[in-house]
Amino acid sequence: MPISANDPNRTSWLYVNKYSDFPIQNIPFGVFLTREDIITIGTRIGDTAIDLGALHQLGYFEGIPLTDDIFLQDSLNDFIADGRKTWRAVRNRVAEIFDSNNDELKNNTKHKEIICFRLDEIEMQMPVLVGDYTDFYSSKEHATNVGTMFRDPDNALLPNWLHIPVGYHGRSSSIVTTHIPIHRPQGQTMPEGADKPVFGPSKLVDFELEMAFITTDANDLGEPIPIEEAEEYIFGLVVFNDWSARDIQKWEYVPLGPFLAKNFASSMSPWIVTLDALEPFRVASPKQDPEPLPYLKTKGKHSFDIHLEAGIIPQGGKETTVCKTNFKHMYWNMAQQLAHHTVNGCPVNAGDMMGSGTISGPTEDSYGSMLELTWKGTKPVKLKDGTERKFINDYDTVVMRGYCENDDVRIGFGQVKTQLLPVFNPKKKSKI
Repeated sequence: MPISANDPNRTSWLYVNKYSDFPIQNIPFGVFLTREDIITIGTRIGDTAIDLGALHQLGYFEGIPLTDDIFLQDSLNDFIADGRKTWRAVRNRVAEIFDSNNDELKNNTKHKEIICFRLDEIEMQMPVLVGDYTDFYSSKEHATNVGTMFRDPDNALLPNWLHIPVGYHGRSSSIVTTHIPIHRPQGQTMPEGADKPVFGPSKLVDFELEMAFITTDANDLGEPIPIEEAEEYIFGLVVFNDWSARDIQKWEYVPLGPFLAKNFASSMSPWIVTLDALEPFRVASPKQDPEPLPYLKTKGKHSFDIHLEAGIIPQGGKETTVCKTNFKHMYWNMAQQLAHHTVNGCPVNAGDMMGSGTISGPTEDSYGSMLELTWKGTKPVKLKDGTERKFINDYDTVVMRGYCENDDVRIGFGQVKTQLLPVFNPKKKSKI
């Protein structure tokens, strides 16, 4: 089935600002709470949220084999499990319905009132129930920077890094969506010069600018996913802030990798942009040397030209952009990550999330974490209000955005915006 939704000449009868991340060519998927406190699966064109559950109930998806309740759920998991054929058919139909040349819904005021919402009438929810979460470490620039800081600069990359997409399994229960604040974590750290660890709040809370992809049901236990088929099982991508507590991480990560330093929170943008919508922005991955083993070899273009940025907003202050980078810098692409993840027979399910790892570019202003931007705190970043940051302060808000753009269209992800609160302080129970 061709992707008619991507037609760059298509316009919508809904108003779309020319700088919008969400033209009719995007049609992302998300979950939101309506003004009637009904949770539904939806999409977005411009600044209009579209209730796909209502659209389906009113007969606009006739001819597409969908269950009656496919959009009347609190997560996209079942819709994702239906596979690419269904995702593509639904996106194509939504594009037809909201095309400027289609009057069917445009002239039906009663239906529009049921289906269309202003953004201030909805509340975005987590789009998927994340069953399993994996975080990769796939930016060569990031891995080199970290290896240079903490190990031998002449041997910054560990011996396995150029041969496998390194990753670890994270905690899915602490993944949240935009505007949900998180708390500064506590844990053990080993202060400089000390001979025993101490317990307390992390002093080095950091963001990690990443993308994450969402998978569909892909394989049975024991069955690898061939690399040439891997993208068939990727539903779409979100902008992802994989928070990190650097001082806790430094003490705990040997020998088995990150634990408390990473599992306290990760934040994702609420609209999942499909791989189909990103087709016009495919680019080649960086050249890999040495050549990967046969199960990791890819042909053609498997990366995407996605502009990314991160900013810090101090409490009561204005945003300062602290880094700009691009997803295309990733050394290991998504197809390689998924093929490697399953080559041992690990099953992948609908709603599983896989983070790219911090995305850093070749220049100092394109580093995707404060650890790199300030080089372990030795080069503080100055904000617009004149204050400096080595890492993230309490009540700071971190904002991340992503978008693709060519001469024809802009496809964006919106933003993920998260405030860091002080260490959690349980309210004292009142005496009876």
